[in-house]
Amino acid sequence: MSRIQPVSYEQSTGKAKELLDGVKAKLRMTPNMMTTMAQSPAVLEAYLNFGAALEGGTLDACLREQIALISAEVNGCGYCASAHMAIGKMVGLGEDAILAARRGNSTDAKTDAVLKFARNLIVNRGEVSDADVQAVKDAGFSDGEIGEVIANVTLNIFTNYFNTIARTDLDFPKVVIGAVT
Repeated sequence: MSRIQPVSYEQSTGKAKELLDGVKAKLRMTPNMMTTMAQSPAVLEAYLNFGAALEGGTLDACLREQIALISAEVNGCGYCASAHMAIGKMVGLGEDAILAARRGNSTDAKTDAVLKFARNLIVNRGEVSDADVQAVKDAGFSDGEIGEVIANVTLNIFTNYFNTIARTDLDFPKVVIGAVT
């Protein structure tokens, strides 16, 4: 049961309606996370703007989704794991790549380095070692791309915490956290 109630799209007004209209136009739906965030239009707007800025970065959609998957798994967010599994499929990730990302690895060396870095970043609350940063650089990532990885992790931690605390009602096929080995 939700602890923070979603705003009804049909009854939304003002800034919340404007933002939810934009979401619906882009996604053809209004996910429960966003209608719940709409309780504070400032929260929803911050989330949408942060996500839009990162979409314009250098990391492609598949890698951003893989980062979202490891974040959801490490932080125990079933809503986010479910949402990003569905979105991952939509951007072209196969089932094996999705499950590997949830475990924090990949058959692609460059992606593997980022997922290990992202996991360490989350688990160690930002206190990564020089070797962790060097491993990502050695895999071919620039300082700017590493900054984008950090930003993507940060955005996903926000949504993980938001949905866990809100107990957002699931509107994607359910994924069980911790069920990957």
